[in-house]
Amino acid sequence: MPQEITLVAALLVGLLGSVHCIGMCGGIAGALTLGLPAERRQSTRTVLPYVLAYNAGRIGSYTLAGAIAGFVGENALKLFSMHNAQTVGLFVSAFFLIALGLYLGGWWQMLSILEREGARLWRRIEPYGRRLLPVRNPAHALGLGALWGWLPCGLVYATLAWSLTTGSAQQGALLMLAFGLGTLPMLLVLGTAGRWISELRRRVSVRRAVGALVIAFGVFTLLGGHHRHQPPSAHQAMPAEQSTPHVH
Repeated sequence: MPQEITLVAALLVGLLGSVHCIGMCGGIAGALTLGLPAERRQSTRTVLPYVLAYNAGRIGSYTLAGAIAGFVGENALKLFSMHNAQTVGLFVSAFFLIALGLYLGGWWQMLSILEREGARLWRRIEPYGRRLLPVRNPAHALGLGALWGWLPCGLVYATLAWSLTTGSAQQGALLMLAFGLGTLPMLLVLGTAGRWISELRRRVSVRRAVGALVIAFGVFTLLGGHHRHQPPSAHQAMPAEQSTPHVH
């Protein structure tokens, strides 16, 4: 997909997939506000700076991870010819988008394997977060959010695999930034409005609708990209002077 469409798609994937975040990250967002002094939990105005700092740290970690993935992918794709690199990148991104849709819809839990592997890294990072608890100021919330960004999550891992195919650290960072911004509305609501929204998570119809839409993104990526990356036919590749009939 063109860069602009890719970033919009990543934003929408984050927005749609953030329904998944209700179950995994809702408790963390709630714990942030519950850990504040009672007088600071009385209004959205006093809680909002903490929630914004928390999410800024989280999205910053996503962006950094995207830059690393884009850099790794750029160097890996150099092992292929230009056309083959585009084809490989296309299939990898489409596969992980479709896998993500199946995961969100509850039809196939392949990405949970990645979450279990990521849990090993998380066990090393998580103790540092304890040092920032209880959260006393927005700076603590920012640091805690930056650590939260490395929480094992199939949604994040699938999008990181997508950023591997972007071809550069800059593009990988932009894709993960767009994805992170897409998750922001839901998590801002979670951090300021309480637990009532968690009812969405329990609705199978909502999860399946979200999964189906993300699968549609994957299919569109595969079909649209495959059409653009097809090598020219022999007739199209023929020079103009050879394809023009000779006039006697």
